[in-house]
Amino acid sequence: MGILSWIILGLIAGFIGSKVVNKSGSGLLLDIVIGVVGAIVGGYIATLLGMGGVDGLNIGSILIAIAGAIIVLVVYNAVARR
Repeated sequence: MGILSWIILGLIAGFIGSKVVNKSGSGLLLDIVIGVVGAIVGGYIATLLGMGGVDGLNIGSILIAIAGAIIVLVVYNAVARR
């Protein structure tokens, strides 16, 4: 995937993940970062489970990235509250 695809995927996944966890978006740049990190985490977990990983800008990759972004945000919020 190219850098533009990662940015678009990160924006979509980060925005949706932020809406699910925080009930509001986190801002453009933070949503992109959350989404890209979520895509990496989600892709790693999906590969371990035998589902494949993030391999392009498609529905499956977006869903994996959203799940990863939600995981990242939940872990971040749990650590930040301590």
